[in-house]
Amino acid sequence: MTAVAAVRVPGGAQAVQRALDVLHCFHDNGPDLSASELARRLELSVSTAHRLARTLLGAGFLEQDARTSRYRLGPAVTELGRLSYHQRGLHLAAPELSDLAERTGATADLALRSGPHAVIVAGGSVTPKVGLRRPLHSTALGKVLLAWARPGEGGPSSLPPLPAFTDRTIVEPAALEAELARVRDDAYALNDGESAYGVRTLAVPVLDGAGHARFALAVRATPEVITEARTEWFLVQARSCARALEVLLLSPAERRPPAS
Repeated sequence: MTAVAAVRVPGGAQAVQRALDVLHCFHDNGPDLSASELARRLELSVSTAHRLARTLLGAGFLEQDARTSRYRLGPAVTELGRLSYHQRGLHLAAPELSDLAERTGATADLALRSGPHAVIVAGGSVTPKVGLRRPLHSTALGKVLLAWARPGEGGPSSLPPLPAFTDRTIVEPAALEAELARVRDDAYALNDGESAYGVRTLAVPVLDGAGHARFALAVRATPEVITEARTEWFLVQARSCARALEVLLLSPAERRPPAS
C-alpha cells in the first residue's frame, strides 16, 4: 500500500495535517484499519498513529470496533458530509440524475474535483460498496474537470504519475494535454475502456458564468448501449441535464446566461 504523502508543516499545524492524513487513509473505501496499518500508510510510528487515532476517536471523527479494535470513519464525518451535501444543494440534483438515467438506460453521475481525483457526489455510482474517487486522467468525468479547470486547480502537469488501468489509458502528460484540447473542441469527454474494459462513458461540464466546470456530468454504460451512432443523442440528453443542474446548483450570479 502506498504511503500517504505528508506535507511538512511546523508545530501545531503539523498535528492538524497528520490528523487529516489519518482521515485520508480511509478514502479507498477499504476495510477497517488498525493503528499499525495507519502507521505503515503514514510512515509514522505505531505510537504516534495510535495517539492520533485516539484523538480523532474522542472527537467522533473515527469509531473503533469493540471486538477487533480497528478503526473506521466516525459519525462526525457522516454529519459533516451530509451538511456539505445539502449546503451545496446536491440533494436537488438527485431527481435530475435519476430522470437522465431512466431516459438513457445509462448510469448518470455528478462529480467535482478534489486534487488529482474526480469525486462522485451524486448519481447511480454512489453506493456503500463502491469508492467515490476516480482518477482524473483515465475518466470522462476527470477529463472534463481538467479541461475546464477552475483557477488554482492545476492542469495535467499538477498530477502525479499517470498509472495505466488498461492498455487504452493515457499515461503520457503530452498525450493527455492533446486529449484535453480535443475535449474542449468537442465540448465533451469520452472514456472508452480507459479505466476498465467494456465500459464507455460520456461526460459534459456543468459550467459557471466564467466558463469553469463546477461539476462534471457523465452517462456510463457498455459500448453496446452507448454506440457511436447514438453518441450525439446521449450528449443531447446529458447537456440538457447539465443546463438544468446549472440552475439548481449555482446561484443566479454564478450562472451562465440562458442559451439563445
